[in-house]
Amino acid sequence: MNDKVHITWHDHHIRRDLREQLNGHRGCVVWFTGLSGCGKSTVANLVDQRLYTAGLHSFILDGDNIRHGLNASADRLATEYDADFADRFGLGFSAEDRRENIRRIGTVAQLFASAGLITLVAFVSPYRADRDRARRWVEQQGQPGDFIEVLVDAPLSVCESRDPKGLYRQARAGTLTGLTGIDAPYERPEQPELVLDSAADPPDLLAENVVKFLRGRQIVP
Repeated sequence: MNDKVHITWHDHHIRRDLREQLNGHRGCVVWFTGLSGCGKSTVANLVDQRLYTAGLHSFILDGDNIRHGLNASADRLATEYDADFADRFGLGFSAEDRRENIRRIGTVAQLFASAGLITLVAFVSPYRADRDRARRWVEQQGQPGDFIEVLVDAPLSVCESRDPKGLYRQARAGTLTGLTGIDAPYERPEQPELVLDSAADPPDLLAENVVKFLRGRQIVP
């Protein structure tokens, strides 16, 4: 089947601007990136709480949570599907699988933003090209400024000292391979909209800085 013939784009009767007008704010994607243990999920959750308390509409797409379902591993899929299906669609942590992981979540984040939600994405997302592709997709479907890249910055030594999931300990012991920052690369953003120094500042202050940025961009009132 030729998808150029059989797949067409359907415009919705309720446009994005009408959904944003109903919500009282713009939709956008706030993309938190950084090493494991840098504080991405912590800050994203605090931002989410502040927005919720202010009566604004937001949702978190968290890297670990997404890998339980949408981007599940072959092992997880094998509990519900046959081995061929699980091997074909399950995602691991190779460079290729990480790329597909970010492609899928970038597409979902764009849909959430189009629904008028402030979409908080917390993924290591180690490769610059993959984040740039997500930005292009989000902004092509919306407008420039819809994608806000936030580097949650902490030295590897700080992240390793926190090690909330024990990943660094496993990597140092040789029982885990492909960990970003140890034996897999992390490509820092070259021009992020916001840099949060999570080694120096407490999470509450970092979250407030994100909300202030959203206000400054007139995304939220």
